[in-house]
This record gives sequence, structure tokens and C-alpha cells, in this order.
Amino acid sequence: MADTMQFDFVTPERKLVSAQVREVRIPGAAGDLSAMPGHAPLITSLRPGFVTVVAADGAETEYGVTGGFAEITPEGVNLLVEHGVPRAELTVELVDAYVEEARKALDEAPPNVVDAASKLLSDMEAMGTRING
Repeated sequence: MADTMQFDFVTPERKLVSAQVREVRIPGAAGDLSAMPGHAPLITSLRPGFVTVVAADGAETEYGVTGGFAEITPEGVNLLVEHGVPRAELTVELVDAYVEEARKALDEAPPNVVDAASKLLSDMEAMGTRING
């Protein structure tokens, strides 16, 4: 089995990462998971949180994400996210803007999606509490 896998991380605005990595820790909608070379194929939606990427040399980098999808194959991981930024670029003001966007979506949502939007808002607020830690 290979020691590394291909990792591609894309937002609508830019490609954040395209590299060989050892591991990707993902905030999946059904719970956190780690993808490593040889992982079984899986597609999962993401919840707001932090993606941790472990480079081939063992260095770890975190990225804040607001949601999206992860496609995992034995050869690699593709992340397609709504909003994603390196943790170093994640500010209180940026998280506040994401929270405001989520609140607006919640206010405009039909009643059958209010619970899901409420959970999304809660996860985004929780992400904001971690950026100063």
C-alpha cells in the first residue's frame, strides 16, 4: 500500500490544496473521520468544522470549512466545499459573516428544513469558538 495519496481541496473561489498527503481528517455530517491511502470508497457531506491535513513529512495544516462534500477513494480525497480557508486566514469577522449567511438561510428556509439549518448554524458557531484556541 502507498504511504501517500492525492488530496485536492477546492472552493468556488479557488483551489486551496493539490498535494500528496498521508492523512486527511474530515468533519463528516455523520461524524468525524480520517482518510488514509487505501481507504474504502465513500462520499459524505461535510458539516462546518476543521479539516486537518497531514503532509507526507508529517506536518499538519488545518482548514476551516462551512460545508460541502468529500469524495474518498483508495487513491485519494477530493474536498468540494462551500467556504474553506486556511486556519491562519480564519478570523472572527469571517466566521461572523458565515454565521450571518447561515442565519439568513435559516430565516428564509421552508419549515421542513429548519431543523437542518439550525444544526448548521450551531456547528458554525461552534467552529467560531475554536479559532481563538
